[in-house]
Amino acid sequence: MPLNVGDTAPDFTVKDTNGNTVKLSDYAGQTVVMYFYPKDDTPGCTKEACSFRDNYEQYTSKGIPVFGVSMDDEASHQRFTEKFSLPFPLLADTDGAITKAYDVDGGGYSKRVTYVIGSDGKIAQVFTTIQTDTHATDILQAIGA
Repeated sequence: MPLNVGDTAPDFTVKDTNGNTVKLSDYAGQTVVMYFYPKDDTPGCTKEACSFRDNYEQYTSKGIPVFGVSMDDEASHQRFTEKFSLPFPLLADTDGAITKAYDVDGGGYSKRVTYVIGSDGKIAQVFTTIQTDTHATDILQAIGA
């Protein structure tokens, strides 16, 4: 069962696609979108990632960072990013710590769940029913961005 609206978003420190360290606490005061997905370069995950890619400017224009999270490693994330020109970082949760902290562990992979984390560090919205090809626009509409 994913975390609930109003829960404090668990902080984490992890490497992204390019080996940079990402800490959620570095984004305090901002709305953040974190989408968990099962595996790089699979049909549904590719549609979802491309949905965010195609709408990324709308997120950046509102100052909303987007992070994709899966248990794939940095090398897999790099290949996926290059193949589909993804402009946002993918977080390499190789030990499953973030996946477990956010209660989306599917037994060796991340379940498809998206969290909108408010500027107060609390979960503002949870998406568990996801239409992969329109997901990014669905979130923008839901958060009024």
